[in-house]
Amino acid sequence: MQAPARWRAGEESAPLQLYNSYIVNCNPPKFGPIDKKSEIFLEEGFASVSSQSPWLHSKYKSVDSTWLTADTSRSCKKKKVKGFYITAVKSMSTFRSGNLKSYEVEYLCDYKVEEGTEYFLVKWKGWPESSNTWVALKNLKCPLLLQYFHSDKNEYLSRLKRGKAVILKNHMKALNPVVAQYIVKKAKQRIALQRWKEELNRKKNHKGMILVENTVDLEGPPLDFYYINEYKPAPGINVMNGITTGCECSDCPAEKCCPEEAGFFLAYNKQKQLKIQPGLPIYECNSYCRCGPECPNRIVQKGTPYSLCIFRTNNGRGWGVKTLQKIKTKRFVMEYVGEVITSEEAERRGQLYDNQGNTYLFDLDYDSDEYTVDAAQYGNVSHFVNHSCDPNLQVFNVFIDNLDLRLPRIALFSTRTIKAGEELTFDYQMKGSLDVTSDSDAVSPTRKRIRTVCKCGAVCCRGYLN
Repeated sequence: MQAPARWRAGEESAPLQLYNSYIVNCNPPKFGPIDKKSEIFLEEGFASVSSQSPWLHSKYKSVDSTWLTADTSRSCKKKKVKGFYITAVKSMSTFRSGNLKSYEVEYLCDYKVEEGTEYFLVKWKGWPESSNTWVALKNLKCPLLLQYFHSDKNEYLSRLKRGKAVILKNHMKALNPVVAQYIVKKAKQRIALQRWKEELNRKKNHKGMILVENTVDLEGPPLDFYYINEYKPAPGINVMNGITTGCECSDCPAEKCCPEEAGFFLAYNKQKQLKIQPGLPIYECNSYCRCGPECPNRIVQKGTPYSLCIFRTNNGRGWGVKTLQKIKTKRFVMEYVGEVITSEEAERRGQLYDNQGNTYLFDLDYDSDEYTVDAAQYGNVSHFVNHSCDPNLQVFNVFIDNLDLRLPRIALFSTRTIKAGEELTFDYQMKGSLDVTSDSDAVSPTRKRIRTVCKCGAVCCRGYLN
């Protein structure tokens, strides 16, 4: 079997690959049998050569020579044998070539059985698909990738309830090409989602972790979404004005604090649970206050304390968010953030979003209707929270470092105990089960435009999101 052209040209950085009795990884590069006493084979992941060099130990015997294999303790070191340099290579998911560069298995693409030996087609990390090579199962030490391969194969076949192996010439058995294509797409998706998860966790500034999961389809990360932790104001909009002083409290719950200065009650009890009714604003201590970070009136500003998972829903609602931890009732869960734009700009964008079937515009009309939060392109985990007519989250307006009533922060609190693994939802019309002021202007619904069919599945479903 002839070696690939690029390796015949002498590239030392190519992944190690042995073709029967062909040497691929040597210096100077040479392809084809060396001689009967210097042939190199890939035997259980180690380069084997017939030589009496002290760095080799005896392993195999044949009629006309004694076969020796590289000592594992000295693997990945060059040794000269009859004028050629060879490299011993460990049998792992990472192989090393003559220049000691690592070659890692990125994912497995295909499977076949030839003459009783199982082979997997390997995609090497950092190499194009044209460099994919078949590797015997016994030389693969990547159990997780093998698990993914079989899991993806079984998942696809269980959906089709068919998919027998294809019998090729020379008694070689292989996967149906359609199944192999699906496995590759799933592997690429898994890598993309893992990278996205890592990106989200690098950018977040809160305690809880963010996981990403898609066991439903082949959808990857959103292409035009950027994670932010706080409002991104449009030019000309200042979301950090209105604060010049803070409270002088040393024990905020026991003394006159920021909420009382604004004419309202403290929003939280000593257990950090919400104790005010929907429709009432939350005034937290700000950066000018004397109290420290452990002040019980600093909840929303610390970010979500829970680990959450962005997951793909199985009923056509796109992405959703579920909690990975139990959340008690009346606890802060997350903040709704995005671009802060004018209502005029929101009207313009709304026409485009209507055509796409998206609902990301949230009017900030606690006091007036001048500004809107648009979480379509910039946002946090709340971007992926779905609507429900019977939600487990409730919206509250929050004021911290900005007392401008036109620009409240939007916080989502639990309306009941939420079990680990349960999806998080809020009512896009702000008429949750605890909303006793649903007809009030104090809590604003998302901007109403073309009616969108609701798929929440609740017993009390109204049929439309807006």
